[in-house]
Amino acid sequence: MLALFLFSPVLATANLIEVFVRCDPAGQVITSGLAVFSIIAWTIMFQKHFELKRLASYNHRFEHHLRDQKTLLDLPESFRDQRAIPYADLLADAVEAYWRAAAIGKEKGADSMRARLEHAENAIQRALSRQTLRYESSMIFLATLVTGAPFLGMLGTVWGVMVAFSDVAVQDSATIKTLAPGVSAALLTTIAGLLVAIPSVFGYNFLLGKSKQLVTELENYASSLADRIELESK
Repeated sequence: MLALFLFSPVLATANLIEVFVRCDPAGQVITSGLAVFSIIAWTIMFQKHFELKRLASYNHRFEHHLRDQKTLLDLPESFRDQRAIPYADLLADAVEAYWRAAAIGKEKGADSMRARLEHAENAIQRALSRQTLRYESSMIFLATLVTGAPFLGMLGTVWGVMVAFSDVAVQDSATIKTLAPGVSAALLTTIAGLLVAIPSVFGYNFLLGKSKQLVTELENYASSLADRIELESK
């Protein structure tokens, strides 16, 4: 009994291989494609999880360090030039836009605090949109797998069942023994589609919730950054 329990995964794998071999070429192509999509989906989910975790850590450390600074507008360029950190990217764009507006205003003799602040706020909004896209990158592919993988599996199953019944139709007698191999091979594509879609939907929802949380934190930071620049300008 113990030996049967230990070798049951091996036996199941062997059975799946036999079923795969019995599939028609279309079923094999669909099943192989879904296997590739599964590998890609798991890779994206792990990479995205660690990327969001890393960015959140960078942001929190940068914000903590920024609170100790007495002024933002006079920070050295080395402090702002950390574009890999979303918070630093917003700060750099805002400060650069502020001083660029000041320089242009002085050249034209129309320098005003309002124009500086408007340019800084516009730069913050552009950087905010850019970083939001960064947070949400690769999510479209996961969403596509969630919705598309089951349909590919159903397509393979319907095609396989159609082929199985067509093969049985040309025989003199149809029995469960002649029909079962073709149907079981056809159902393999449905299993493959579900094995892609089920982990992907859980991973997608988890990553979507995490990215929305980080986007909300980024928006709050952008708002406080604009307020602080305005207060320092007075």
